[in-house]
Amino acid sequence: MTPTIAVIAPGAMGSGIARRLADSGATVPTLLDGRSAATVARAKAAGMQAADEAAVAAADIILSIVPPGEAKTLAERLAPALRAAARKPVYVDCNAVNVETVQAIAAIVAPTGAGFADGGIIGGPPVPGTAGPVLYLAGPEAARLGVLGDLGLRIHVLDGPVGAASALKMSYAGITKGLTGLAAAMILGASRNGAAPALHAELAASQPQLLARFEKGLPDMYAKAYRWVAEMREIADFLGPDDPARLIYEGMAGLYERLAADVAGETREIAALDAFLATGKADAAA
Repeated sequence: MTPTIAVIAPGAMGSGIARRLADSGATVPTLLDGRSAATVARAKAAGMQAADEAAVAAADIILSIVPPGEAKTLAERLAPALRAAARKPVYVDCNAVNVETVQAIAAIVAPTGAGFADGGIIGGPPVPGTAGPVLYLAGPEAARLGVLGDLGLRIHVLDGPVGAASALKMSYAGITKGLTGLAAAMILGASRNGAAPALHAELAASQPQLLARFEKGLPDMYAKAYRWVAEMREIADFLGPDDPARLIYEGMAGLYERLAADVAGETREIAALDAFLATGKADAAA
């Protein structure tokens, strides 16, 4: 039988995963009501099929891949359909949320009778010719999800309860996206105080691997900054109220919020970051 794997929603990651599943023979329904024409077109190009909540609940597996702030809302939206479904799917929350949040989502799904697994995606969206990201899975129901590996996804089942995959995602993103935010903050500080060229020269001399990472990672971040705001707040909550390091990630949320506003039209700080990154190109040209 052709497996049916619902993927919600058709953003960059969701549509990439959907394409991998569809290319491997799966039927991939999604919710498209109220979505923009661009989103509908992206979903269709990925082989996704428009469906209502009942059709999504009839899938074998549901992959929730939405911005962190929408993860609980999606579970609440689908709960009535899951409760009414004759054959229960496994609901996999694949979002960048903290352990407490994923446990709250599991509590929403549990009364419906559907299975639940905790997921965390590490890596960029899958593209043809690449292995794609790793979907880490945890919880008792994770063992039922081997079909995702058969359909072209890289999966890794953790020996841990619901929350283990989300804890891994929070820790990893806290390092990688936190490092990008730290670089942006210090480059902007140097730029405001006339030290940007000297900082670039010193990084090139003593930390060339870090500089190369920033030259790629900072421009890639601009269009994603708005999504990282909620993720930084999830990481702060993951650390807990008594951990002083949570203040770092609350600050990162504010930084990404400001950078997202720059992307939306106020380009002063993005321009400063771009000017810093262009220093090396100018030096090479000279």
